[in-house]
Amino acid sequence: MTEPTNGSNDEGPDKAHDEAHGGALGSRLNWLRAAVLGANDGIVSTAGLVVGVAGATDDRAALLTAGLAGLLAGSMSMAAGEYVSVSTQRDSEMAALAYEKRELRDQPEAELEELTELLEGRGLTREVAREAAVQLTERDALNAHARVELGIDPDELTNPWHAAWASFLAFTVGALLPLLAIVLPPAGWRLLVTVVSVLAALVLTGWSSARTGGAEPGRAVLRNVVGGALAMGVTYAVGTLLGAAGV
Repeated sequence: MTEPTNGSNDEGPDKAHDEAHGGALGSRLNWLRAAVLGANDGIVSTAGLVVGVAGATDDRAALLTAGLAGLLAGSMSMAAGEYVSVSTQRDSEMAALAYEKRELRDQPEAELEELTELLEGRGLTREVAREAAVQLTERDALNAHARVELGIDPDELTNPWHAAWASFLAFTVGALLPLLAIVLPPAGWRLLVTVVSVLAALVLTGWSSARTGGAEPGRAVLRNVVGGALAMGVTYAVGTLLGAAGV
């Protein structure tokens, strides 16, 4: 008798458990998107702000005021924007589910045929697709149509408050780094410490987001670093020009 190879064992149940299922992956990516967007915005926008001010003045009070104002305004803006965006998405999902519920009530046979055709389109034979559609309908018709037809998990609808708080906290944490880096060191070291800290943080957030999402980190890291460096360079140049002009 031929023994199973190690390769086939590696492709078995252990690998299946390592792979994220659709609902879990979607939920994780939604949180990841909000958190990474918030952190990157906090790092880059606050760094650009304080570096720009540093180009015009080395006054610690001015730098702290600008940094705190940017942190508060940015975190509130991110939270509000995320709440509105995710609320719109949730409203659309709820409306789609309500419409589907009415169709199931008014046209059960048509909806059963629709589910059969959708399953058939995924590679099942007509007979198997019909039997699967009947069983799914008997168990939970709305859930079956939501998942197969709409791509929605009724038990895991997006939560606008979760997304808003995630963005708020992520932006605040990200913004604290350049704020502390610009006000804590001695005047002669502030700019260097801030630039190095910000670029290192952008490498970390780019790598973390890519790895958590299952993507290659190289491009994400490069995008973060180039975008952050460009933002700081432009604002510092503007701040320097304004400072030299006595504005």
